[in-house]
Amino acid sequence: RILTIFWMESMYQSDLSDKEWYLIKSHFHPTDRRGSYYKHEKKTIVDAILYVIEGGIKWRMMPNDFPPWKTVYDHFSKWNKLGVWETALDEMNRVSRKKKKRSANPSYGIVDAQSVKTQFASDEIGYDGGKKVKGHKRHIVVDILGNLLHVSVHAANLSDTKQACDVLERTHEKYPTIEAFSGDGGYRGTAVKFVEERLNITLHISMRIKDGFAVLPKRWIVERTFAWLGNFRRLAKDVEILTATSENMVRIAMLKLTLAKCI
Repeated sequence: RILTIFWMESMYQSDLSDKEWYLIKSHFHPTDRRGSYYKHEKKTIVDAILYVIEGGIKWRMMPNDFPPWKTVYDHFSKWNKLGVWETALDEMNRVSRKKKKRSANPSYGIVDAQSVKTQFASDEIGYDGGKKVKGHKRHIVVDILGNLLHVSVHAANLSDTKQACDVLERTHEKYPTIEAFSGDGGYRGTAVKFVEERLNITLHISMRIKDGFAVLPKRWIVERTFAWLGNFRRLAKDVEILTATSENMVRIAMLKLTLAKCI
């Protein structure tokens, strides 16, 4: 009996605390009555999804103390389509910024891209000749605190400076308070011109100070965000078929990270 009680109260490392769940539970209210939709607690479903992403396992390999994997995946897919992850993350970004005594909406964005290998016949696969990677490219924009403002996943062979136009425009539409962006030397040319002419703001370019490693002003913030995401093993390779699913995997990982900063 004692052992059973101890097991029931234990948590996986990827689980949300009660305080973290309280901040986002309003986004996961049931919307219909299909099958056993009310059978499992929504927190348990979210914890199961986080277990998959942080542990880097297949859906079918979830431990038996979670709901059936098909049930978990059904909720994951439904919340993807409803935009629940993005909405919850946006709210937590505002909470995180207010806790740091900043305005709720950012005034500065930092853009960067990361090429990652794909494992299956995913959508929009390309070869990044510079990084020697065949697969996808994750384009992200973060604020000055490293919070994720926007993510876009596309073929790795597409150039940063051209793809950044759409990424930066969508970020600015979502956050019109942004007054400037920052990017590395790969965004020179098309992206700089687009931001100035279309968005009427500035894209600051951080050039390499010297050969080899060097910490560049503001650039380290977005690199740190990529390092945070690297702790989620499901993101080590892109095993998702749809790029939209890949984007939500990044959002869910960042939601977990941002919640920890809001407590």
